[in-house]
Amino acid sequence: MQVILLERIEKLGQMGEVVNVKPGYARNFLLPQKKALRATKENLHQFEAQKQQLEAENLEQRKEAETVAKKMHGLSVILVRQASESDQLYGSVSIRDIATAISEAGFTIQRKQVLLDHPLKTLGLHTARIALHPEVIVDVTVNVSRSEEEAKLRVQGKDAKASAPLTPEMAAQKAEEFFEESVLEELAAEETAAETPAEEKPAES
Repeated sequence: MQVILLERIEKLGQMGEVVNVKPGYARNFLLPQKKALRATKENLHQFEAQKQQLEAENLEQRKEAETVAKKMHGLSVILVRQASESDQLYGSVSIRDIATAISEAGFTIQRKQVLLDHPLKTLGLHTARIALHPEVIVDVTVNVSRSEEEAKLRVQGKDAKASAPLTPEMAAQKAEEFFEESVLEELAAEETAAETPAEEKPAES
């Protein structure tokens, strides 16, 4: 399906371009979001008549977005989550979580502005791209940690796992691992003792 783009779409084209897209993508996203029009003769004439106005509005919106981008530059948000010893989260960090954290930091954004290929499932410093405008995208650091203290250590480049206090879940897991290791050691010792032949007694004369 051919459509006329009403704004820049990443990896697709600039405002005013006529591009080919899959029908489903056009019907489910571009057309309902008013990011494009069907490429009919009538719509082409309509776009040409409104082109200057659309470009002026786009320029104004881009300037506003650039102002916000300067303020947002270097922004880092902390999301506290429980995780396993291997740093795998019990759950995941979603686009909604990131949008909420950024809003709480003082920047009003919508979920659709958070560009994330997949939910975050591990602890660490991650990068989320925020589309303030189709032509203005800023990177935000998402610091996923077990605690605020661990998050601070992570930013400083220190070993957050070694320095962070144990949570009850982590303490229980460590105790269980220690118990299992102790049992295995005892079993190994018993097997070794059983396999060792007894010292032969000297023959009686």
